[in-house]
Amino acid sequence: MAAQINLFQLAEIEAFELNQKLNLQQVILLDVRETGEYASEYIAGSISMPLSGFDPSQVVQMGDRPLVLCCQSGMRSSQAAQKLREYGLTNVMQLKGGLSSWKASGFKTQIDRSAPISLFRQVQIVAGSLVAIGTGLGVLVSPWFLLLSGFVGCGLVFAGISNTCAMGILLAKLPYNQRN
Repeated sequence: MAAQINLFQLAEIEAFELNQKLNLQQVILLDVRETGEYASEYIAGSISMPLSGFDPSQVVQMGDRPLVLCCQSGMRSSQAAQKLREYGLTNVMQLKGGLSSWKASGFKTQIDRSAPISLFRQVQIVAGSLVAIGTGLGVLVSPWFLLLSGFVGCGLVFAGISNTCAMGILLAKLPYNQRN
């Protein structure tokens, strides 16, 4: 049996237009980044609903205004939109370019300096540390430790190609990233 592919064209909204609609309370903005990411920086008026626990039935209870989804760049919001579409909701769009485009357009975000650092930076720190440790142990102890560095490198290549990061998913589950 072949896998069914359900592709649809997701409407996008530019940051400027979203800002206007938010000011007029014409849309509901859902941020689907993970809890720690949202805690550190978010668009005022947005509602946190992480993709890892995304439940379309909760969205139905939010009212009948159009939904705008946002994440860091647009990949996770597309996945959330697909879930909403499968649930039967069609009045959905995403912020074109995600939070990055919002900030590039000059719009402000709410920032909490006490929140954990971003998942992306956490992945960089952990991956870099594992590569450095694997290389150091490979030189000083046994060349077999170089496999650790190779494994991490392959994981980063896969993350770049697939736009999914297993290490990021695992780090998101740590208690300090679960802050509400």
